[in-house]
Amino acid sequence: MSTRTRSWLLAGLLLLPAALLLPSMPALAADPCSGFGRGLGSMQYAERIAAVACQESTLWHRPFVDASGGLMGAKVMEGEGGLLADRVTPAWQRVATYWRHPGLLGVASGAGAQDCGAMPGDRLRAASCRAFVLDQPWSAAFVSFVMARAGVPGFRSSGSHSSYVREAYRAPARSPYLFADPATTPAGIGDLLCFARSEQRLYGHAGLAAFFASAAGDGGLEMHCDVVVGTGGTDGRISLVGGNVMHAVTLRQLPVNAAGLPSAWPTRTLDGPACSPEQPTACDLNRQDWGVLLKLKSLPAATAPMAPLPTGFAPQPACCTACVVGAVPAIPRCPVPPPTP
Repeated sequence: MSTRTRSWLLAGLLLLPAALLLPSMPALAADPCSGFGRGLGSMQYAERIAAVACQESTLWHRPFVDASGGLMGAKVMEGEGGLLADRVTPAWQRVATYWRHPGLLGVASGAGAQDCGAMPGDRLRAASCRAFVLDQPWSAAFVSFVMARAGVPGFRSSGSHSSYVREAYRAPARSPYLFADPATTPAGIGDLLCFARSEQRLYGHAGLAAFFASAAGDGGLEMHCDVVVGTGGTDGRISLVGGNVMHAVTLRQLPVNAAGLPSAWPTRTLDGPACSPEQPTACDLNRQDWGVLLKLKSLPAATAPMAPLPTGFAPQPACCTACVVGAVPAIPRCPVPPPTP
């Protein structure tokens, strides 16, 4: 080979894209929330639900649970005064909004709940509201906020996941959701994927159905639900956004097969090892008792755009008219008004 030919070949190699000269890298999963803004103006409730959940995920600086069940990208937690991505809102005040916007402060248990209804800037009440945010699980309040913000008809907000799971099972005609088995029903945008958090037993789908069919189902059950914001695609995963997942609004992804059904989802066991430095595989945040998929019904399109989120703190009632079943009420139930003469 002549010196001139070798020079041409060398010059050609230098012009090749660097990616062709490097070892192949695995493709990155697409961010299901990258286009969240478009769904906020949609008239389809499924798109609205996903858009609102994604908007909140982005607001919390997009923390996520990776494929191995580890938390990544966390920047601020629920009780902190650190600002969210808008550079205005302290994290704890956004959690208070999740309770306030669906009107749940009136039925919330725990000291400080009513003080979360004070006007912004009221320092005398800020400390007690912040204590309430720290003490009370708020994942169900987050789901209720998403549904209220999206305007989903028929969804009854609650501070307990079991309340709307129970209604989907017992009164599907009233609920916008159907009680389905995640092992046989593919998840779709706007659905809710839920697990039971009991440390004493595993429920699975059949166990949860039996629980809500029994008298025991009249009370509460510790659960958690995430909002489905992305399905399938080229990476074979469903993407979910949940509140109070490691003290923030957090994205997680679970693998699915070509039919959109679970593919080797990690499942919690009762006799498994505890999470520890010696047993890191037991620390998988995706290892749960995934028992029910709340399947969003085919709802008619909305007739009006989404209303803007109120900036003020709406006053809360001094008594509750729809107290959460199984909760210890912080305020008395409103008396039944006497009949009009």
